[in-house]
Amino acid sequence: MTTVDLEVGAGSRGFGETFTELLQGSTTKRRLLLAMVDGAMVAFAALTAYLVRFDWPNDGDALSPIWLFAILPLTWLGLLAVFGAYALPSLHTGMEEYRRVLAASVTLAGLIGVGCYLLGISLSRMFFVVTFLLGIPLLLAARHLRRRLFNKLRARGALTSPAVVVGTPDHVDSVTRVLRREKWLGYRIVGALTSSGGQETPGGLPILGTVDDVATLARLLPLKVVIFAEGSFSDAQQFKRMAWELEQVATEMIVVPTLSDISAGRLVSRPVGGLPLVHVERPHAVAASRWYKRLFDIVGSSLLLLASAPIIAAVAVAIKLEDRGPVFFKQTRVGRWGQEFECFKIRSMVVDAEARKQALASANEGAGVLFKIAHDPRITRVGRFIRRFSIDELPQFLNVLLGEMSMVGPRPALPSEVARYDRDAVRRLDVRPGLTGLWQVSGRSDLSWEETVRLDVYYVDNWSMLQDVVIIARTARAVFGSAGAY
Repeated sequence: MTTVDLEVGAGSRGFGETFTELLQGSTTKRRLLLAMVDGAMVAFAALTAYLVRFDWPNDGDALSPIWLFAILPLTWLGLLAVFGAYALPSLHTGMEEYRRVLAASVTLAGLIGVGCYLLGISLSRMFFVVTFLLGIPLLLAARHLRRRLFNKLRARGALTSPAVVVGTPDHVDSVTRVLRREKWLGYRIVGALTSSGGQETPGGLPILGTVDDVATLARLLPLKVVIFAEGSFSDAQQFKRMAWELEQVATEMIVVPTLSDISAGRLVSRPVGGLPLVHVERPHAVAASRWYKRLFDIVGSSLLLLASAPIIAAVAVAIKLEDRGPVFFKQTRVGRWGQEFECFKIRSMVVDAEARKQALASANEGAGVLFKIAHDPRITRVGRFIRRFSIDELPQFLNVLLGEMSMVGPRPALPSEVARYDRDAVRRLDVRPGLTGLWQVSGRSDLSWEETVRLDVYYVDNWSMLQDVVIIARTARAVFGSAGAY
């Protein structure tokens, strides 16, 4: 077997050795630290509610300090644990962690309310309301800040767990590319194990041995995670034996199924006769056209169109002062089911930009059907500024209001692009194109054509109203950060 440096968390010293070592502790220590933070948030909320409602410390109607600082926090933490808010798979991933915190907190509020009513216990409504109205946001905010801290540390190489990927070389490389891109997951891929051995995978990842070496490798090295990709085991019995061996060295196991780009909300695991059957819900393209999404589009676009009117007016003056050309321009785009519409934008290029496009064909940096140039000479000075903050797209609120676009959806495509779509890309046309979308909050123009299509198809297949709200919230951050805007 090939040897490799598995030093955990290299690069973290700039954040303080003691602090980083604390965060790098075992899973149990991390959960304990998280519970302590949650307890502090709950205690602070309860104390604040106490001071709002009662006179400290001599109010005869006041609650007992034991209730305030022991029973309530411990009960709240207990319910958080019951609802899986400290379960490893839910931490740092998507909205599931926040959903569990919210569910546990609302359940506790309901239990206290019903319990006090049935037992005839008099509880100050002011204390009750303030505690939960303050406590729930504090818990969610603390976890969000912890998540951001972990993501920043992991981006710098700290708090990472050395891991190997087991499988065929091609599948190993595929999984490794994703995990190295998504650094917030905290897996530092140090090598591969394949059935045939060798020196390295086609992607350059060192091969440390064969599949049969997995337990030996985990025993000899401080290996925290083994990731099983396709081709890592021939049958269930072989995997079961490897799991038994890895159990002895407390190594975490992750299995990457053949399924990809399916949200967790569409997957339901159901063990039957020892078989872990996974039920996959149908794609959600039809749901993405429901009346409540359209209502959301109408209300949102109306309000934002009014709010952006002064900005549009100011930009119009700047454009007229720069080159006296038209402020707006219309461009034919393809909407839902292939129907074409006129997409409104603020002009950010010279008046004859389309005529100059052919001369710039050799400078095209876009892959697939996209045409893009990082420093396009056709963009005006005003245009460069408004593109940086996506101001040129504000008139598209009118397209949303007219029902031609949606607030969130796939990128609106040109007819020339659609004519070159493959079978997968055509899936984007099953919903209305969006003013923003996963492509917007995941890199904008920095994304490859394949990645843009993948994100758009993922959105179509896994649509949810909550996902739309999250994308809109992330859009402001992406726009003001101006990442990938050109």
